[in-house]
Amino acid sequence: MPARCVSAVTAQLKRDPSGKFRLEFAVASAAALILPKAQKPGRADDLWQSTCFELFARSKGSESYVELNLSPSFQWAAYTFSGYRAGRRDLPTHDLEIWISPPDEWFFLSVEGLPDLGPEPMEIGLSAIIEEADGTKSYWALAHPPGDKPDFHDPACFALELPVHHPPSSPRT
Repeated sequence: MPARCVSAVTAQLKRDPSGKFRLEFAVASAAALILPKAQKPGRADDLWQSTCFELFARSKGSESYVELNLSPSFQWAAYTFSGYRAGRRDLPTHDLEIWISPPDEWFFLSVEGLPDLGPEPMEIGLSAIIEEADGTKSYWALAHPPGDKPDFHDPACFALELPVHHPPSSPRT
């Protein structure tokens, strides 16, 4: 179903020189956005049932991948899959730091402390489930697979390619 009030969802994924990632999502026309109630920060399942932001990542050409769910409730989930929706396991990671802004004209969610995704070339999928006050849910992604149902696990959604990460050389003394 298309969004009623929300007009855009954007994302920025940045890798600093040490290889650590920072991710930020922005939602435009966000006054009608429904945010899940704030919870104690930590791991939780089924976050996608309300407003939630997601990152999928895999080494280029690999069938195995990582899924991160990031909720405005300050909860998060981190999984690994051995293939398309197969072999799900919790991804061992330290706590993620999630920051949010109040929803108004814009809503922002940013996260630091993302798990190390490795230096190799990566294929990334960024997506969002947006719930609005009237019950409308819309599904946003860099790319959607063919068909009518959203499926962010589909290989077609891994639309962003990140090149090999080359950390800066340490100066010689």
